[in-house]
Amino acid sequence: MKVYFLGTGTSQGIPVIGSEHPVCKSLDSKDKRLRVSVLIRWDDYSFVIDCGPDFRQQMLTSNCHKVDGIVFTHEHADHTAGLDDIRPFNFRQGEMPIYAHQRVIENMKMRFDYVFETVNKYPGAPSVKIIEVENNKSFAIGNKLAIPVNVSHGGLQVFGYRIDDFAYLTDVKTIEEDEIEKLKNLKVLVVNALREEPHFSHFNLEEALEFIALVKPEKAYLTHISHVMGFHEEVQQKLPENVFLAYDNLEITL
Repeated sequence: MKVYFLGTGTSQGIPVIGSEHPVCKSLDSKDKRLRVSVLIRWDDYSFVIDCGPDFRQQMLTSNCHKVDGIVFTHEHADHTAGLDDIRPFNFRQGEMPIYAHQRVIENMKMRFDYVFETVNKYPGAPSVKIIEVENNKSFAIGNKLAIPVNVSHGGLQVFGYRIDDFAYLTDVKTIEEDEIEKLKNLKVLVVNALREEPHFSHFNLEEALEFIALVKPEKAYLTHISHVMGFHEEVQQKLPENVFLAYDNLEITL
């Protein structure tokens, strides 16, 4: 299984529009971050977790020609706003399976009503097949099972996902012990680390490292990173030897 980091930035992306922050002016490609998402591929399957406003650019950069489904963590715009750009896949493949909590589906129905329209639907509008995700109920993606992991994002319920020995958690602030049990014996954990200063709805760096030490994966990758975290190369030097700052277009193999 290969995991391709389509985006590793926070909701504004890096560089932030109009920002004079040094990281936003960095010439290092690892300091340029699109909105957070991953592409997971194995055998002949390709699945994306989250579909943010940079989805079109990410699909072009990754040279992705087929997506078998999109798995959503939650409804915030940086995770869902690219839904309209599934159209080229629709034209080639038909309906796009989307996997999400029922609350997330209802939110997208309001924001993208034309996608979910069943009467007099506009020709060429995106088409989706809805698969509801429920906590503690694994579901099939291709020939693998995805296990939802329930976390809290400053009071908002968010799903992370475990697939085989890989787990992806973004927009996490707190997680209950029974959900942590789902994350034992991982080869790779991806988890959010927004910045060094505390934040009301995201792990900061210290919290993310404490969580990694608790879960004990073989390797961990930090994502959903703000420009105020600092320069990629400087932050990486501070991290434990099995923890890595993810960056856009990084691909890892499990």
